[in-house]
Amino acid sequence: MPCTLLRYTDNHTAHWGVQFGTSIAPLCDGDLSTGQMLTDYWDQIWSLKPSQASVPLERVRLLAPVTTNQQFICQGVNYRSHVKESGLNLSNFPFNTLFTKASSCITAADAPVVRPRHVQLLDYEIELGIVLRRDLPSGTTVNANNLGEWLAGVTIVNDLSARDVQLPQGQFYKGKSYRGFGPVGPKLVLLTREEWARWPELHMRLSVNGQRRQDGYCREMIHAPAATLTELASMHDVNAGDLIATGTPAGCAARAPGPLAMFVLRYLVSEATKWRLFINKGLSNPAYLRPGDRLSLTIRTDDGAIDLGEQTTRIEAA
Repeated sequence: MPCTLLRYTDNHTAHWGVQFGTSIAPLCDGDLSTGQMLTDYWDQIWSLKPSQASVPLERVRLLAPVTTNQQFICQGVNYRSHVKESGLNLSNFPFNTLFTKASSCITAADAPVVRPRHVQLLDYEIELGIVLRRDLPSGTTVNANNLGEWLAGVTIVNDLSARDVQLPQGQFYKGKSYRGFGPVGPKLVLLTREEWARWPELHMRLSVNGQRRQDGYCREMIHAPAATLTELASMHDVNAGDLIATGTPAGCAARAPGPLAMFVLRYLVSEATKWRLFINKGLSNPAYLRPGDRLSLTIRTDDGAIDLGEQTTRIEAA
């Protein structure tokens, strides 16, 4: 069965431990990186027993289970439903769209997120985060059968995005990397090799102020984890503890205009006018996040056998 790895703080000291019910079995003190934990303590993590759970969960504050010195790699337009709502043609995107977020944007699952003063169109994206178990050597080929050899576990990621920066400026990194724009956790759920076969069954749900906005299954991914890892291994170094956010389903605040409006914007107005109209239209869209909004994100199999917990984020004004 899955093993739930937590990173937490107690009296201002960072710890790692394994959750058993409402208690934690401590692993070690010190602020070890996610990669160090998975590399040096892998066998200990799995050997802990419920009888060793001595720390009440209610007495600690959970931290993001991915530390900020790890790579934060993302996949874009990786769900057909999101491609459609973005006004894009899937045939124009036969490739895996990869980009990065600054790891400094990683924050705890329940930490408040400050919307920068100049950002008016703040959007949400629930994503399945997959975390590397070990370094991925150049030229590695990963398939569905050996996925568990290379991946440690799964976690919830919210790829918060300033659409009025990302889209008009054409800068994914800049629009998605402000501090706090990467809530991760609350748990890193480690899976056995057999359980990795169930990743397509993971059900993602995101609500804002109690209203369901996103609801989809991971099986809708266009480029699955094994193919993505294989491609990454052909490009650059990917290491133990690194995080890959695998894309989002439909339901984001940003939506493409209708066909007629798209034609006008594409062929009959200047770039500056197009983006000015986009921002002005977005200001009247109540789906964009505003100070005071509260988000709830969950990812789990429908039978509850694999449950990544719940993210609870509050948006605050700068």
